[in-house]
Amino acid sequence: MLINEQIRAREVLVIGPNGEQVGVKTVSDALTLAQYAGLDLCLINPNGNPPVCKVMDYNKYRYEKQKREKEALKKQRAANSELKEFRLSPVIDVGDFETKLKQVTKYLLKGDKIKLSIRFKGRQMAHTDLGKDILNKFAGRLVDIAKVDQEATLEGRNMTMLLTPNKDK
Repeated sequence: MLINEQIRAREVLVIGPNGEQVGVKTVSDALTLAQYAGLDLCLINPNGNPPVCKVMDYNKYRYEKQKREKEALKKQRAANSELKEFRLSPVIDVGDFETKLKQVTKYLLKGDKIKLSIRFKGRQMAHTDLGKDILNKFAGRLVDIAKVDQEATLEGRNMTMLLTPNKDK
């Protein structure tokens, strides 16, 4: 967007700071009007006949535009986040644990929520504390990029935990 002395047109249609139409003026008159108000003259529509300029605070306009874009991006990320489920075993090996940890980290950094679940089979139900330890260990390793949304809870034969990505990531 062109502002102040960057505008090369001879005459422009000027819109005041409150949105009222001032009329067609030369660029020098429009600049004087903007400087008198303590604002900038910004070229809104260069293709118009004559080109349209508005008297406004350019820095404030730029700040609000960046703020709107950031908010739109945040809403887009929230809309794109999914719930990914990872199934673990109460007797998971170290290598498998590390592999699952890498996969979960990738999805958390992408902004997805994670549901970790452990299914207990047969006599494993007597050792639900092992499952709880595994889920807590998992959450402990991811503490810098995720927070626990729902603690480990036992529902029938399944123990689940929900993780959400931290806001700053």
